[in-house]
Amino acid sequence: MKPIPMVDLGVQYERLRPELDAAIAEVMAGTRYILGPNVQALEAELAEFLGVGHAISCASGTDALHLALRAAGIGPGDEVITSPFTFIATAEAICYCGAEPVFVDIDPQSFNLDPEGVAAAITERSRAILPVHLFGQPADMAALSAIAEPRGLMLIEDCAQSFGAVHEGRQTGSIGQAGAFSFFPSKNLGACGDGGLITTSDDAMADEIRMLRNHGRRVDGYEHEVVGYNSRLDELQAAILRVKLGHIDEFNRQRRRVAAAYRDRLADTPLETPFEDGLGRHVYHQFTTLVPRGRREVFQAALREASIASAVYYPTPLHRQPAFSDYSRAGSLAHSEQVAERCLSLPIFPEMTEAQIDRVADVLEQAA
Repeated sequence: MKPIPMVDLGVQYERLRPELDAAIAEVMAGTRYILGPNVQALEAELAEFLGVGHAISCASGTDALHLALRAAGIGPGDEVITSPFTFIATAEAICYCGAEPVFVDIDPQSFNLDPEGVAAAITERSRAILPVHLFGQPADMAALSAIAEPRGLMLIEDCAQSFGAVHEGRQTGSIGQAGAFSFFPSKNLGACGDGGLITTSDDAMADEIRMLRNHGRRVDGYEHEVVGYNSRLDELQAAILRVKLGHIDEFNRQRRRVAAAYRDRLADTPLETPFEDGLGRHVYHQFTTLVPRGRREVFQAALREASIASAVYYPTPLHRQPAFSDYSRAGSLAHSEQVAERCLSLPIFPEMTEAQIDRVADVLEQAA
């Protein structure tokens, strides 16, 4: 039987091949490869889609986080409160600024930052809160905004996995002072290489980000106001993303279709399916279940035997990583550790068929 991957980018390319090939050929013929017309058009289209004043592209999702924090004034001696249950880029970006990541435990249902824990972690050195909309589920931005605003803390959203997700009627990336997106190929809106985006409605912050991403200069030439970075989205990737942006609502609808089918098929198994809080729209970058403690290898082995992929996002929380041994504070991060011990992500992509969903569910039911 044909293997089922975590995500099938090949089938998506075949579906979009005429549009993508035409867009790529147009870029090649036009020879404007850096900050060209597709980058400019994409940024305008993304700003409109996300409901923000500015959408500034950059070279990667990690750069998006870093540039957003830099433009927010985060620097040495500052503390930024974030989640330990996420990809390392979230905390890396804080460290790049010379600041300290302060890890706060997650809510065990949503896997996102627990607002009560955030409030308890604030000190005189706290400058920002960096929630992650993990797996496509929006964090509780209303509660986090209520904590940040009266204390004068910046709220920077890690939207790497949440393009198109909505919280209380607003797109993720439009709620805090800034949002950071990734266009890594497997993301809901993915390029054919690296790419990132920073969103903000703050004009001064947008101006700072544009300068930082382009060697510290505001216009082309050789006058540099600050030491900046070379973090520009490639014109070819911008053209590809413009094509895919036209399909993103359908992509996300199809991800929700797959998630609903999984939820129905797995209802009688011991796997706990993802939580939805009813306050917005989960876009299922991943479909992450919780399996009974000690049985993850059993389920993974059964899937592997049936040529079905699975993944563990994330097996080791950041506060347990050697890279962050100097940043771990005393305090309970028990939910993060328990979820890391039990989580198992299943294949999910817009083009996934009902037959593929049934194959995955059948194997899990038999393994249970």
